[in-house]
Amino acid sequence: MEKEFYSSRFGDVNSKSIAESYLKKAKSEKNITQIAEGYVMLHFDENLPNALKYLDSLQHITRNSKENIYPARIYLLKGNLYFRNDNLQAALNNYILGLKYAKEKGNKRQIAMAHISIAYLNNYIGKHAETAKVLRHYAYDADYMNQDEKNGLKLNLADAYIEINKMDSAYILIKEGLLDSKKNKDVYRYHQNLGMLGYYHLHSKNYQKAIDGLLECEKYFFTNNYASKRNQHYTFLYLGKSYAGLNEKEKAVEYFRKIDSMVLKTNYIYPELRDVYTYLIDYYKENNDKEKQLYYVDRFLKVDHVLDTQFRYISRELPRRYDTPELQQEKESITNELTKRKSLFYIVLSLLLISHLLFINVYFKYKKSEKNYKKIAQDLIQSVNENKIGKNKVPEAKEILPEVSKLENTEHSEDKTPRTISEDIAQTILKELEIFENKDQFLNKGITLGSLAKKIKTNSKYLSEIINTYKGKNFATYLNDLRIDYAINRLANDKKFRSYKIPFIAEELGYNNEQAFTLAFKKRTGTPLSIYLKEIENMAQ
Repeated sequence: MEKEFYSSRFGDVNSKSIAESYLKKAKSEKNITQIAEGYVMLHFDENLPNALKYLDSLQHITRNSKENIYPARIYLLKGNLYFRNDNLQAALNNYILGLKYAKEKGNKRQIAMAHISIAYLNNYIGKHAETAKVLRHYAYDADYMNQDEKNGLKLNLADAYIEINKMDSAYILIKEGLLDSKKNKDVYRYHQNLGMLGYYHLHSKNYQKAIDGLLECEKYFFTNNYASKRNQHYTFLYLGKSYAGLNEKEKAVEYFRKIDSMVLKTNYIYPELRDVYTYLIDYYKENNDKEKQLYYVDRFLKVDHVLDTQFRYISRELPRRYDTPELQQEKESITNELTKRKSLFYIVLSLLLISHLLFINVYFKYKKSEKNYKKIAQDLIQSVNENKIGKNKVPEAKEILPEVSKLENTEHSEDKTPRTISEDIAQTILKELEIFENKDQFLNKGITLGSLAKKIKTNSKYLSEIINTYKGKNFATYLNDLRIDYAINRLANDKKFRSYKIPFIAEELGYNNEQAFTLAFKKRTGTPLSIYLKEIENMAQ
């Protein structure tokens, strides 16, 4: 029943009976939620006093409701009720309350409905651009609005566009509405858009085109029980103005008089009535009909008083109770956003500053290290140049590399002889090592402790003990030191050798790859190979 009720037009002969049956069934089942919905459904087709009673019952039954639609729904429904009955002051008061409670519950749809309803009041007092802004947002950017609601928003947006002379935008919306309603066989909405097209043509001074469409609207809206007062009034208004535009004064007066009759019957008052009554007054003044002229002057003053009262109230209260709080909230939102951005800015700035300081620290450490590396490299080169003796002979490590272990001290060598090895064997091994060193055999690839021991006719254990005792280092360090000392000397003295690529030099020195060579060079010398080579070139210039 609920679905059937809301799919029908309010005012349909069946809608009231559906609502009554719905409420009766809800009460029999003692379903509070459905009883509340029944009161909502019943209030639509009642006059103002009875409708308010139903909404008061709704307020009473939902006073303890946990649903987030209450109590905002009550105030929004009351606002719409007062709006339909032309009590704009009461409508605004209820919309403001509805908006307040909707915000408290965080109900986006109800917040939207309140904003839209207040936008229509802004339209009433001539703030058409502000109205268009709100309607455009909810018609296109709010995914929680259903299609019927969006269709209504677009129709009213077209009206606001016409008021601010955005005629192309209005025409697009109207044509879209006509095509869509025709496609969906929505006759009511089709004639609403046809009426708006009439207003579009009236505003464009295409009076006959306006009349052709509006006459069709007149036939439809005055033969359907559920046509709204607004549709009927504005159809007559646009027809009267269109005939006035064609200077067919009698037909214009005919429609304007019909409007006055409807106003007396329905008390539906809107700003354009001033144009209606001033036209009638001028018409009867031209025809010297004092009686009717006086009558319409009196009617104008009464309507103008209502309009002026409503206009002054809405004009005063809207900025104070809606625009200012909304701007204040917007200001707070912007302030919070700027505060967040400011905090983020300071965080980013702090991180950048820390990064910068770290970079400076690393840079200066690098520069200091580079300076130390250069000094070591220069000392190495100077030592090589000062000690050019024999065949690429490298000076003793203690003279060149203070941090490297001392070479053997041949004096008191007998004290160094391992107790497990006889003096004769030790001296034999040392002589073999001297040959190994002098003939640069350490440059051969794949040398191991075992292979060298076999070559000099001893065992690995003896050889290891002799190297550890007399050379002061293990075999791997001994081999690396020989190769690096050779490299230090040859790179400083042999320009051609220096011009080779690093992988080739590493291979020449017996290393399996470039990385093993460069790591061994820095470990032995305390400076990177690249800086050593660079300093050789600098000192050679």
